[in-house]
Amino acid sequence: MSILKSVAIFGGFTMISRILGFARDILMAAVLGAGALTDCFVVAFKLPNFFRRLFAEGAFSASFVPMFSITLEQGGRQKALQFAEEAFVFLAVGLFLLVGLVEFFTPALVYIMANGFTDDQEKFNLAVTLTRFTFPFIFFVSLVSLLAGVLNSLGRFAETAAMPIILNMCLIISLMFGEHIMETPAHILSVAISVAGFIQLVLLYWVCQKAGYRIKIRRPKLTPRIKKLLIIMGPAALGAGVIQLNLLLDMIIASHLPDASMSYLYYADRLNQLPIGVIGVALGTVLLPFLSRSIANGDEAQVMKSQNQAIELCLFFTIPAAVAFLVIPFDLVGVLFERSNFSPEATIQTSLTLAAYATGLPAYVLAKVFVTGYFARGDTKSPLKFAVVCLIINVALNIILMQYFVHVGLAIATSISAWVNVLMLCGGLILRGHYGIEKKLINRLLKFTICSLFMGVVLWFVQKQVHFFIKGETYQQIFGLIILIFSGIAAYIIATFTTQAVKKDELRDLFSKG
Repeated sequence: MSILKSVAIFGGFTMISRILGFARDILMAAVLGAGALTDCFVVAFKLPNFFRRLFAEGAFSASFVPMFSITLEQGGRQKALQFAEEAFVFLAVGLFLLVGLVEFFTPALVYIMANGFTDDQEKFNLAVTLTRFTFPFIFFVSLVSLLAGVLNSLGRFAETAAMPIILNMCLIISLMFGEHIMETPAHILSVAISVAGFIQLVLLYWVCQKAGYRIKIRRPKLTPRIKKLLIIMGPAALGAGVIQLNLLLDMIIASHLPDASMSYLYYADRLNQLPIGVIGVALGTVLLPFLSRSIANGDEAQVMKSQNQAIELCLFFTIPAAVAFLVIPFDLVGVLFERSNFSPEATIQTSLTLAAYATGLPAYVLAKVFVTGYFARGDTKSPLKFAVVCLIINVALNIILMQYFVHVGLAIATSISAWVNVLMLCGGLILRGHYGIEKKLINRLLKFTICSLFMGVVLWFVQKQVHFFIKGETYQQIFGLIILIFSGIAAYIIATFTTQAVKKDELRDLFSKG
């Protein structure tokens, strides 16, 4: 299966998950609003995700998937399965100890990660309680990431892409039917997160078994392969740690800003994560086993081709998405979130934050493509060095810009540091001869930009025409937003075919059988 087809499958399921995620966030905005309660839930939700991205989807996946793919390619199915079992039990033991420690030291952890809450003891205690409910999620979802790595290496992406759907469904159900079961809606939401992780693990374990890769539980043993995995994981963990430290510092700084600042950042990031999740995560997930197998076979030409395909696909989606977020942020945020406890002022502040995030949108996704070029070759040290530089830049910009733009300044700093990271990642690959920018790519970049600007003009014009609907009743707002979105999509598609930025034969190849 080609990269384009694999990304289409993964991205399609991710799109379903993101749509459900929007439904979840709309409900959350209505039930929790933008204030202290949401701030506490955001902290509780981000903490397990912080460790998940650090250990599971960050360092572990970046190290495990290339090793598993190479073992499968060179040693066969049985050796690959044995390696997966060794890694599974080793990861499970480490996670069990981590969860136990965090549950005991939760107050200290919350104090470090959101020390701005200490001025309000009730707010601090609530954040501690919610974090204790959410943190078991890291145990389940990290093991899910290992099983997903096995399936992805086999070219099966649909099942792993569908897993986040379960999380969103659990949260939606808890918001709709569990609001009064516990002390606050945030309490039942936090419990639902861990329940969703357990369901994901059970289902994906069953899928692996059906695929002929039943992961047996064996006694933990520090085998040569696990030692090698840990050696590769070391720099990857530090690199992922620097990236997560970046996000952590953003959260610490945001906790010192006025109430609801963290909420504005959260809701804006949720919208910004749609293209990042659908395209960026799909590209990174699909590209890693593809590149690992090509490198194992010594096929550098295929490696170069795969990277350029991924970058073209990235730019095709992210440039118009960034333009749309810059042109109609108020309409998007207003229609999706402004109701009940989500005020017009919250819409304004969230929209400004979204526009700031949008300036770095292509960079967030490109970074996932370029970093895969390092991980597939077992190089986890170079991304670490680049991440440290970006951390320093981000912190410095945070301190400077928050004085003038408050929470929006944090989003601007994130975007700038993301572009610096991309330039360093791309430059490093070029200097080593692992990547070359083709004329075809530059040509398409110019065409995608022109088409996106045309789409932006169309959106601006249509926005004026549907203003009446956007300010009307809920059904009118939804109708107006649908007109806006589809007029933008239609304008972009027409422009890409007119300029031949996309050709018919490429679409035929994407959707053909075989």
